[in-house]
Amino acid sequence: MTHTALRKALEELKGQRTATFVFQHILGEHNTLAITNAMLVPEEADGLIKLTDGQSIYIIDADRVAYIRLGQ
Repeated sequence: MTHTALRKALEELKGQRTATFVFQHILGEHNTLAITNAMLVPEEADGLIKLTDGQSIYIIDADRVAYIRLGQ
């Protein structure tokens, strides 16, 4: 997934959904990340894709995303 496509896909996150990411090229159980009440952080000068749940910031590597589940 490209950086631009990932940012576009995550634009609808407004803190009311859980975003579950499955990453490729990572072995074991730690290839899944679920962020409850996910919100996309506005683009900053560093250009990184960042999500927050209000308590932590998660930086997502677009090149490793296999798929994303956006749920309630």
